[in-house]
Amino acid sequence: MSLDLVLQNILNPPILFFFLGMLAVFLKSDLTIPQPLPKLFSLYLLIAIGLHGGYELSKSGLSFDVLKALGLAVFMAILVPIYSYFILKTKLDTYNSVAIASTFGSISAVTFITGITYLQTIDVEYGGYMVAAMTLMESPAIVIGLVFAAIFTKESTNEKTNWNEILKEAFLNPSVFLLMGALIIGMITGQKGWHSMEPLFGTLFKGFLAFFLLDMGLVSARKIYELKKAGLFLISFALIMPVINACIAIAFASIFGLSKGDAFLLALLSGSASYIAVPAAMRLSVPQANPGLYLPLSLAVTFPFNITLGIPLYYYIINTIWS
Repeated sequence: MSLDLVLQNILNPPILFFFLGMLAVFLKSDLTIPQPLPKLFSLYLLIAIGLHGGYELSKSGLSFDVLKALGLAVFMAILVPIYSYFILKTKLDTYNSVAIASTFGSISAVTFITGITYLQTIDVEYGGYMVAAMTLMESPAIVIGLVFAAIFTKESTNEKTNWNEILKEAFLNPSVFLLMGALIIGMITGQKGWHSMEPLFGTLFKGFLAFFLLDMGLVSARKIYELKKAGLFLISFALIMPVINACIAIAFASIFGLSKGDAFLLALLSGSASYIAVPAAMRLSVPQANPGLYLPLSLAVTFPFNITLGIPLYYYIINTIWS
C-alpha cells in the first residue's frame, strides 16, 4: 500500500481533529464538548448524507446497477454476523458472541461519511444510492443476533422475548429513521431541493465532521482503558475481521461489476462496526452480554483503525483490482 494513500487520508483536517481529541485524553487535558452538541453534530451528518444521497438517487433512478449494489449490501449485512458468531463462539459464551457478532455485522455511519470525504478528496465518483445501502445494512445484524440468541441459548427464562420492541429497535432506531427520512426527502425534492439546502448541508459538511470526529476522538480514547477486559483474542478479532469482511465484499463487488467508488463504500461498510444502534439494541435485548466488551472493541479499536489505515488499505486493494 502506498504511503501517499495513508498520508492523504490521515492528513485530512477532520481525521487530524480525531487524533487531537485522543491526544487531549492521553495528556489529561480538560477539553470537553458540551453534551447537547455531539448529538446535534450526529443529526446534522445524518441529514446531510441522507439528503445528498436522495438527490443522487433521484438522478440515477432504481436501475439494475442500483438494485445490484443494494442487494450486495443486504447480503453482506446478513453474511457477516453469521460467520462472525461461529468464530467468536470458539472462545466466548453465546450471549457475548451474539452481541459482538451483531456489532461487527452492522455498520458505522461516521466511518461511511469519512469514506465519502476521502473519495471526494481523491475525485473518485460513487453512487448516491450507497446511502440507501448503508441504511439497509444497519438492522439485519440486530435481527440475526437476536434470532441466534433465541436458538442457541438453552437456559430457560421466565421472561418472554418482546419481538415488537426488538423489531422496533432494529428498524425504527433514530439513525435509521432519520437517514431514510432524509433520503426520501432528497429523492422527492431532487436537484431543486438539494441546491436550496446545499449551503448548510454541503458547504459546511467538513466543518461539522471535524467537530464530530473531535468528540469521537475524546470518546474513543476514554474507551481504550476498558480494553484490558477484552483480551488478545478479541482485540485481534476487532483488527483482523474488518479487513476480512472488506475483502469478501471487494470480491463480490468485483464479480458483480460495481464501480470503484461503490465497491470501496461497500467494503468500508462491511468492514465497519456499529457503536450506536447495535449496542443500544443489545443492552435492551441481550442484557447478559457484557457492554465492556462489544462497545470498546467497535469504538476504540475498529473505528480508529478504519478511518486511519482501513480506508487507504481498502482503496488500494480496489484500485489494484479495478486497474
